[in-house]
Amino acid sequence: MMVPLILAVLPALVLGQSSSKLTFVFQNHDALYTELQTVNNDCPTITKIYSVGRSYRNKELWVIEFSDNPGTHELGEPEFKYVGNMHGNEVRGRQLILNLAQYMCEEYNKGTSRIVNLVRNTRIHLMPTMNPDGFETASQGNGGWTDGRNNAQGYDLNRNFPELNPIAYSGESSGTNQDHIPIPSSYWSGGVGTETRAMISWMQAHPFVLSANMHDGDLVANYPYDTAKSGGWWGGGYASSPDDALFRDLAITYSQAHRTMANANGCNGQSFQNGITNGADWYSLTGGMQDFNYLHTNCFELTFELGCQKYPPQSELEMEWNNNRDALLAYMEKVHIGIKGVVTDSNGNGVADAKIKVQGNNHAVTSATDGDYWRLLLPGTYSVTVTKGQASQTKSCSVTSGSATTCDFTLDADAIGLSTGTGTGTGTGSTDPINTDPFWWLNSDW
Repeated sequence: MMVPLILAVLPALVLGQSSSKLTFVFQNHDALYTELQTVNNDCPTITKIYSVGRSYRNKELWVIEFSDNPGTHELGEPEFKYVGNMHGNEVRGRQLILNLAQYMCEEYNKGTSRIVNLVRNTRIHLMPTMNPDGFETASQGNGGWTDGRNNAQGYDLNRNFPELNPIAYSGESSGTNQDHIPIPSSYWSGGVGTETRAMISWMQAHPFVLSANMHDGDLVANYPYDTAKSGGWWGGGYASSPDDALFRDLAITYSQAHRTMANANGCNGQSFQNGITNGADWYSLTGGMQDFNYLHTNCFELTFELGCQKYPPQSELEMEWNNNRDALLAYMEKVHIGIKGVVTDSNGNGVADAKIKVQGNNHAVTSATDGDYWRLLLPGTYSVTVTKGQASQTKSCSVTSGSATTCDFTLDADAIGLSTGTGTGTGTGSTDPINTDPFWWLNSDW
């Protein structure tokens, strides 16, 4: 893995040695917002605070965005998100995301190259708490394991998303229904949490590429699928996705950059090799957020379990920041691997909702409103086909261990609107990495 090696060799170059503006204090909801406002005031040109909706008890679900053009999706720029405190009594993520925002602002103002590159080339969304109501009823210590876990309606938010896995599993043999599965209409007539509805709308509104949600209760990086393909909730067996190797790589990126996760023995009598686990191979759950991201949107999401005690003492918060800082950055940088590009028609217009599919992998992604797309991939050479309507174009795209290779596509404008026939894309484009690579150091042999 290149990122941990870089961090070990060049700590002074890529990371600030200390941060004076980080606060290691648990905040209530109003105080948390005040802290976010302080970050926004210190970095007004690269941050924006917005809300994705309200909790059941009317608390705003705040997000602080980092970008060199906050509030705007820039063509070709991938979007990333971190979500904390989904379970109200699991609090490390809430604090870590606040500290990450404080750290990025301070290091950007110092001119630290690693942070400057991230901000200038990524649209980053940081949500400290998805369940503010639950947090305010939780108590320090494990609190019987469940106090404050659910939202104020009594829903476990990580069991509350549409259950799309059975649809995907039924289509595996034929290669159908492996991505962008519609939400069944019956889902909305069930018990859907206020926060869940807000999160679904947020996911549908942004072309997120990579994400993680943060939990507590163990120490491991968990990757899809979370729902077993057979058997019960415990020991249902490994449930692989079409991107299983990629998900393992993403999980190892976090665990190895974390100070202890890769070498930990787990918290509940179960050890995890390299500090990672397939969700269903650990225990099976339905209605989880990470699988929903993968099966309904373009976004690849993992779940990070960040510590044994769900609500640790405040005195440990600085240690937890030091344990996770490098991992938080290394995982964010993974949004820049694979291939990216723009799908246009033969008249030069961006093509939205074109399907980008890699040969041998049944999980496709789609282009965003202006035609830009991102497809996370491990190094290799891939045959990639883009289709919309009757139009289609196939290219060979080579991926290196550095930042994403640009692989643009052009489709016949007349064929895009047709639903039958054999339209063919035009042009060849370039599959070489861009020359002005802001993540050049990922390619270097340190």
